[in-house]
Amino acid sequence: MNFADILNALLKTNGADVVGIADLSEITPETRDGLPIGISIGVALDPQVISEIRDGPTRRYYEEYERANNLLDTLGNQATRFIKDQGHQAKWFAATNVDIDSETLSTRLPHKTTATFAGLGWIGKCTLLVTREFGSAIRITTVLTDAELPVNEPVSQSLCGNCTACVNACPGNTISGKDWQAGVPRDFMYDAFACQKTARQIAATQVGIQLTLCGICINVCPWTQKYVTKA
Repeated sequence: MNFADILNALLKTNGADVVGIADLSEITPETRDGLPIGISIGVALDPQVISEIRDGPTRRYYEEYERANNLLDTLGNQATRFIKDQGHQAKWFAATNVDIDSETLSTRLPHKTTATFAGLGWIGKCTLLVTREFGSAIRITTVLTDAELPVNEPVSQSLCGNCTACVNACPGNTISGKDWQAGVPRDFMYDAFACQKTARQIAATQVGIQLTLCGICINVCPWTQKYVTKA
């Protein structure tokens, strides 16, 4: 097995559901900390838990969200240690709440950006990553490195088509309904501040937590429903 195969096996054995490798060289060096390769690691959310989401997050969804984030943190650390042990640079970013600019509610390099470059999926109208296998019922993290790894073909176009399921279901009416393609600004697609406000209100009311957590758009996505139904 080569370096990439061993890394992939390590991550899959320890709980990763998908792993993609991205060439990030076209992104400015400052954004990617001078490291040209991005490893996108995904953990699928429990389909039964996702199917229970109706009018907002449930306690089980909150617990599943935390489980996935904790597992991703473990996987990110494992990948980083493994890569460094081979003599390469590596930097891992936690699955959530990473360097968020409070004035824009954005980060320098969103995990979902690396995921599209790594070919894992596209950005849905609700601006979540959508994958063929799990829909948007997936959490992701990123490891940056200078190791020479075989990269995947990037995804640059949406497969959402005329679907407006997430647009119609959003309790805050935050989604514009416009399709994503690589390079489209997030604000063109949805209002992040309105989403945050609505999600926090719903999470506080239904689960009693102070967290931006909703899940409605995840559940109603037809690609997610395929995953839930198949499971």
